[in-house]
Amino acid sequence: MLPAFLASPLTKAQTPVAFVNAIVEAYKRRNIDPSSALEKSQIEPKILNNASARITALQMEAVSGLAMRELDDEALGWFNRRLPWGSYGMLVRASLSAPTLGVGMQRWCRHHGLLTDTIAITLTENEGLAYLKIEERSDLGTLREFCIVSVLRNALGVACWLSDSRISLRQTQLRFIAPAHQASYQVLFEGETVFGAETNCVTFDARYLDLPIQRDEAALQTMLQRALLLTVRPYRRDRLLVEKVRHALAHHPEHSRNAEDLATYLNLSARTLHRQLRDEGASLQQLKDAVRRDVAVAQLQRSKRPIKQIAALAGFQNEKSFIRAFKSWTGQTPDAFRERDGSAQ
Repeated sequence: MLPAFLASPLTKAQTPVAFVNAIVEAYKRRNIDPSSALEKSQIEPKILNNASARITALQMEAVSGLAMRELDDEALGWFNRRLPWGSYGMLVRASLSAPTLGVGMQRWCRHHGLLTDTIAITLTENEGLAYLKIEERSDLGTLREFCIVSVLRNALGVACWLSDSRISLRQTQLRFIAPAHQASYQVLFEGETVFGAETNCVTFDARYLDLPIQRDEAALQTMLQRALLLTVRPYRRDRLLVEKVRHALAHHPEHSRNAEDLATYLNLSARTLHRQLRDEGASLQQLKDAVRRDVAVAQLQRSKRPIKQIAALAGFQNEKSFIRAFKSWTGQTPDAFRERDGSAQ
């Protein structure tokens, strides 16, 4: 099921009435009266002729859900065939067993192509950035903007839900020209939005794709009870911070002497750093230990450096503290680990 549009707070009217008109158009194409759906969603028909009118995200959730059921089409008339109720839930289910978000979203994109050939969705990486793109293979007509925005936001909402992480966008590119309600895109998409672009695409840090899938079938069943909320409530937790901290500790030790130095390097306050890591289920000390352990193990396995040098490379002040820490991590001294690993080879 497709999600409604982001608004914060939920009761603030920021969703453009143009999207309601697109739903009304879908009703007209099926010769079905939309009045009941509008009334149940508390949307006054008179605002449909006011291009500057806005509705709340919860109103959009309501009218979208009613329309999908009444039209039996989760795509709301965009494609050359209807997508029966449950189609998008099926796509998410196919991604649950993926080891990482990247693999899960590749599956989602591929399986979306089995539902319709009106558009094609692809996920690519280049120079540390991920690109989620929509190729228009048929004329979407008057529903074009609503379709492109909805599918991009749905894909992003699914990615956030699967990884239980807020995915920060670098940029959104859209092929259509800026609409009269252009200002609404500050709410619909984080970061810069470029209209009249060569492609329909959202761009974000590719490291999100390495995050593990956090959801299972039970979580999916709960989510599907109100799937339209996937992007009504933005995710607060950004699990990428753990990866950013790991990278900084491993590759920029000069910025990692203490929490204050590391937080400054990451453009955070020390308090925010600790709080966000706690929200992600980690701590700075745990990450420091993990990085030090990885460095120590790699050096013991791949080099013949003395233990004292490896201790320094791993960030320890002296050999004794390193040996004590290494034994707590592995149950062995560095010498015993090296001897055992060498004999195993």
